[in-house]
Amino acid sequence: MTQSARTTVKRQDPGDGSGDVIIDLPPDILKEMNLAEGDKHSIELVDSAIVLRPVREPNPK
Repeated sequence: MTQSARTTVKRQDPGDGSGDVIIDLPPDILKEMNLAEGDKHSIELVDSAIVLRPVREPNPK
């Protein structure tokens, strides 16, 4: 699967002192990437861009 979509988001501080950030992805991006709440994904920095990729678990047989 090779899909590409660009968007600008604001990072949010969860306020717990962890140094983590929260990023709300727009619904249209989630739909385009076939992602839902609770899905796993990887995040990489590539050429100064943050790249989000879904992590798909193999179907158990």
